[in-house]
Amino acid sequence: MFDFINNLDANLLSRLQFAYTIIIHFIFVPLTLGLSFLMAIMETLYVKTGNKIYKDMVKFWGLLFGINFAMGVSTGIPMEFQFGTNWAYYSHYVGDIFGAPLAIEGLMAFFLEATFVGLFFFGWNKLSKAKHCLVTWLVFLGSNFSALWILIANGWMQNPVGSYFNTDTMRMELLNFTDLLFNPAAQTRFFHTLTASYTLAAIFVIGVSSFYLLKFKYTDFAKRSIKIAAIVGVFSSVLSAVGGDLQGVLLKDIQPTKLAALELIWEQEEAPASFTVFAIPKDYTGHKLGNLYEIKIPKVLGWIMTHNSVDTLLGIKELRVINEKRIQNGLLAYKALEAIKKGDKKKETKNIFNNNVKDLGYALLLKNVRSDIVNATNVEIKEAAINTIPKVYPLFLSFRLMVGLGFFFILFFTVMLILSSLDKLTKSRFMLVISILIIPTPWIAIQAGWFVAEYGRQPWTINGILPTSISHSILNPSLVLSSLIGFVVLYSILLVVDVYLMIKYIKIGPSNKNNNDLY
Repeated sequence: MFDFINNLDANLLSRLQFAYTIIIHFIFVPLTLGLSFLMAIMETLYVKTGNKIYKDMVKFWGLLFGINFAMGVSTGIPMEFQFGTNWAYYSHYVGDIFGAPLAIEGLMAFFLEATFVGLFFFGWNKLSKAKHCLVTWLVFLGSNFSALWILIANGWMQNPVGSYFNTDTMRMELLNFTDLLFNPAAQTRFFHTLTASYTLAAIFVIGVSSFYLLKFKYTDFAKRSIKIAAIVGVFSSVLSAVGGDLQGVLLKDIQPTKLAALELIWEQEEAPASFTVFAIPKDYTGHKLGNLYEIKIPKVLGWIMTHNSVDTLLGIKELRVINEKRIQNGLLAYKALEAIKKGDKKKETKNIFNNNVKDLGYALLLKNVRSDIVNATNVEIKEAAINTIPKVYPLFLSFRLMVGLGFFFILFFTVMLILSSLDKLTKSRFMLVISILIIPTPWIAIQAGWFVAEYGRQPWTINGILPTSISHSILNPSLVLSSLIGFVVLYSILLVVDVYLMIKYIKIGPSNKNNNDLY
């Protein structure tokens, strides 16, 4: 039994642990972001109109926001400690860069958000309507600032700009904070994440409100909530699609292997490239090129991913050749670095390193094969180049699931807004039932999107710089397995508690008496 555990891969266990904790954590985060925006709009309407029903709406949805916010904090804080416990080499190698936005998030955004969340809940009888409304908008801004800094850190992992390798410290260090802040991979990801979160919250509000309409309870409350959420949802779902398009265009330049994998581009074709609607590849991992069966639309993908008809998209076949060359160049940098570490101060050695340092990370991919990578064979280099392409079919399907749901959301919000504007919600029981049934779907779309983003970056922790295979801590697999089990149990309990509390207070409903008891 113990031999079996000790033969497990500590790297894989650490990845599973982080994957599980981030999946559970990100169940809470988008609803928190989205509800804060809807609450701010509702309270603005309360201040402007004086209609007490808007105050009841803010209090009720604010209660569900508070439950979700508490769970998000509870699951979010332990995750940061995993960088030190499970990913020590990663923390040492890039901690000076990755740690900066995380520190700013904690010192500026999180404390701002937490402070105003307290004022939101306990300030109703102590602040004027206008001041409390301002507090609610600051809760919204604080939660969004928090997301910004997290996504700046993640964006750097996707597109490591503004940094360099320091031969004195033997690790990556920050060169330009402005490049880090305005990294296009971070900014487009931030925009896409926020709009997706607003979409999720809008569907949640519509779904819960539809439940009340089907029960003939809180009718005016539910109708107004649906109309506000539908308006927000129409704009957010369309803007989310725009944000996804912006990220897709970036892939061509910063992550062409991810693009080739998720679109099953096996070989470069004449521009503009065809879009693969459905396919069954010869090999689900992507090692064998080509599809057994495919349905394609000519020229569509090229226009989507480049916004023109002339730029070509590299295929997996070409990318393997390019990456093989980058591994060879990286080995030149690695050999020069080894000489520098031993005291070699020749200008020629320094020049060799500087000319090839951008590919140093590619040489480190060979660490997964052998420790003395300078002696790697051509066969091993070719195998490492093949493994620079992530497994294709999981990405292909996940991406299409996310995009398909995204277009469905646009249609759904449009229909709900029309029904709400015509005051025909109560007569459209079919749409009310659909609204309840689809509550989980935005979470599915968001998780699918993050799977594409993170799994599609493999085999890298930091794209092109640090392979995942050498980023983990050197730990006994039994220790990692025990912590993984602990996190699964703890986070699962928190998820159950969250769902229980949400359902409990949804059933209680937004009556004035209940709101007064809860605040």
